[in-house]
Amino acid sequence: MTPQQFLTGLKQGEPAPVYLFLGPEPYQREYCRRALLERVLPSAEEREAGLTRHDLEETTLAAVLEDACSLSLFAPRRAILVSNAEAALPRGRGAEEPDDGEGGAPAKGSAAALAEYVRNPVAGVVIVFEAARYDFQGEDKRKLERVRKFYSAAPAAVEFPQMGTQQARLFAENLARKAGLKVGAAELDLLVEALGGEAARIAAEIEKLGVYAAAGQPVSVEAIAALVPEARGATIFSLVAALGRNDRVAALGVLDTLIRQSEYLPLALSFLGTQFRLALAAKEAGLKSPQQVQAHFSRQGMPMWGSRAEQVFQTVSSFSKRKLAAALTTIYSADKALREARPDDRVVMEEFILRLTA
Repeated sequence: MTPQQFLTGLKQGEPAPVYLFLGPEPYQREYCRRALLERVLPSAEEREAGLTRHDLEETTLAAVLEDACSLSLFAPRRAILVSNAEAALPRGRGAEEPDDGEGGAPAKGSAAALAEYVRNPVAGVVIVFEAARYDFQGEDKRKLERVRKFYSAAPAAVEFPQMGTQQARLFAENLARKAGLKVGAAELDLLVEALGGEAARIAAEIEKLGVYAAAGQPVSVEAIAALVPEARGATIFSLVAALGRNDRVAALGVLDTLIRQSEYLPLALSFLGTQFRLALAAKEAGLKSPQQVQAHFSRQGMPMWGSRAEQVFQTVSSFSKRKLAAALTTIYSADKALREARPDDRVVMEEFILRLTA
């Protein structure tokens, strides 16, 4: 089920005895965990007596189930939060359920023990197994399905995949509206892209913007750049564009802006390296549009926003394959120079621009 379905179910009826929280997205998982605790243990006193936490990296599934079966005189209702649920799976590739050593039933602490508990759960006890290590795409997908199969006895599984491009954009827009912020579409795209679409970071930065922004005033790009270090990378794309046009004066002007913004120049060079590597890969793949760029890298498990794909495609269009390769070689030389004893970072970056625009 989705987080929204889980929250709706909590409002409409009693919680299930066992939940599996599956997936890496932290913000919605924390929100659902908090909602569950408020439903099961609404007061601070109840939470103090009835909340227990376990880590399956440090204990066993058998110990968790034994704890769930232990009655408490002081806590008629209990919530047991179990992290690192993946650690309970049999070790080794393709490992099957371990047996009791005599060819009999699966050993205590295996998935069978959980199934046995679910058939006769302890009244008033809710167990939440959290498996946040694997994602729903790429190489993680097979591992995640093993986790899902192992905990298949759990009556309810709630999925927390990483947000897609549109989901993150809509999430940020809703939070900004609730915070009373006036954020334009371009500024919102910059914020979401700079934070990689991570819900927890988006929520934190919008909260900061709510404190920083003047009441009723639109949130500017400058405000986002001041509060969100990752957003300063937008200036670096201006440098890439100037280099693509072979505009030496503009490129040196952007470098001056980066220095006045106290940008850490080795990090700026790292941004440039990433941009040129993506552009070279797109050029070699024969990608002909921003949409193709976005689809190509998304298939490889690399988050790629629409505006980011536009920037990569712009670089692809501005540079030949030979010049992209030469740019990467020049970046390597500049990076090496920046690591030398007491280099003048500005001089190194100016030489880098002069070589690329020669």
